[in-house]
Amino acid sequence: MPPTDQPLAGEIACVDLETTGGHAVRDRVIEAGIVLLRDGAVVGEYSTLVNPGIRIPYAIQQFTGITEAMVADAPPFAEVADELMARLEGRLFVAHNARFDYGFLRSEFRRLGRRFRAPVLCTVRLSRALTPDIRGHNLDAVMQRYGIACDARHRALGDARVLADFLRIARERWPADQLAAIIGKLRGTQRLPPQLDATVADELPDGPGVYLFYGENDALLYVGKAKNLATRVLSHFADARARREQELSRLVRRIEWIETAGEFGALVMELRLIKERRPLLNRRLRGADEFWTIRLGRDSDQPLARIVEFDPALDPGEGYGMFRARADAARALDGLLREHELCAKLLGLERAEGSCLGYQLGRCRGACVGKEPAVLHALRARMALAGLKRRDWPFPGRIGIRERDWRGIEEIHIFDRWCYQGMVSSAVELSEFQRRSESFDPDLYRVLVGFLERPVYGAELLTLDKS
Repeated sequence: MPPTDQPLAGEIACVDLETTGGHAVRDRVIEAGIVLLRDGAVVGEYSTLVNPGIRIPYAIQQFTGITEAMVADAPPFAEVADELMARLEGRLFVAHNARFDYGFLRSEFRRLGRRFRAPVLCTVRLSRALTPDIRGHNLDAVMQRYGIACDARHRALGDARVLADFLRIARERWPADQLAAIIGKLRGTQRLPPQLDATVADELPDGPGVYLFYGENDALLYVGKAKNLATRVLSHFADARARREQELSRLVRRIEWIETAGEFGALVMELRLIKERRPLLNRRLRGADEFWTIRLGRDSDQPLARIVEFDPALDPGEGYGMFRARADAARALDGLLREHELCAKLLGLERAEGSCLGYQLGRCRGACVGKEPAVLHALRARMALAGLKRRDWPFPGRIGIRERDWRGIEEIHIFDRWCYQGMVSSAVELSEFQRRSESFDPDLYRVLVGFLERPVYGAELLTLDKS
């Protein structure tokens, strides 16, 4: 028998689940696979289909190969719960993105009025810790990196066998003390505020999404986005010195999260949830329906500049910039005047007699005293503001931003003329999608412009309408 300090010794259950979707509360298990290890050696295997009692989405059937006909005569979770518990109890729970599988099992047992808890090790996090300089740690990447074969990819038992092989390779290739230190750190206790259920730390997924903090009487306190939900949520409670984090730690009573297929979807969902539900502590976007813009008159010789409330229906050429506060627009305009040596008096921003203050300070080329032709000054003013103009829509019609998560679940976010139209989960849903009348949102405009300039890793741009 290996020494007691040998890493990955003792009783281990390598677990994989196939499910109807990514939400542990809403979706259900359709297959479970377990490989049992004792001191590194395989001592048993278990696999069963599960009747979820709900429809299996077409995309999931395509991804896993598990059809509704296959589970029609399978037992419901209640009938396999005892067999699963007998194999999992008293063992280290190992899974790829373990919080996903662990969270689903806890939800399934909770529906039966039973409690399931186990020590957890995530092989995604283990892979990252073992090879931090290498990108890609989904199961396909791990298999390719270590030469692991799988005769039933995306089926529960096949994927569980891959995990058992990965643990064996880790034991063989890494020094015992180094591997033990890495695993000890990965399994370290995450500290949460005392009023929260400590098991939340184990259930948070290691993937992108949106999280919601609730306070007393289920009041929504805060909405945030994350590339890694587990890391980001727990970071709120790691720095007790930050004022906002202290406030959240004191007020939070419940945490909820929504997984997305990628980072872009998390960003879009965060913005929409904040605007729809007005969390108490999201100060940046509270009251964000009001924006301001700079208007320039049509006079060719002496156009007057004004700061006005932004109108989404305004022609893009009629306004310059979208600012969350009137003061922000004023600062931007003042900065352009200084940078381009424009005349505040000719733009209607100063009304004193004689030259403008900028000319007296050497920051105006003298349009106010006749040293620069008014027509030339007007042209320079429009050119200076041009960089703030809302962009023209560069596509013939609608576009989609497609992301796929590690389970193969797909999300396509649809935009038309900078306006968000909605999200679909498959090509079939996309073909049936009906156009919507959505208003222009400056925040979502910035998100999409940012994506077009610097695409998010793993996201794909689709042109949905041809010219």
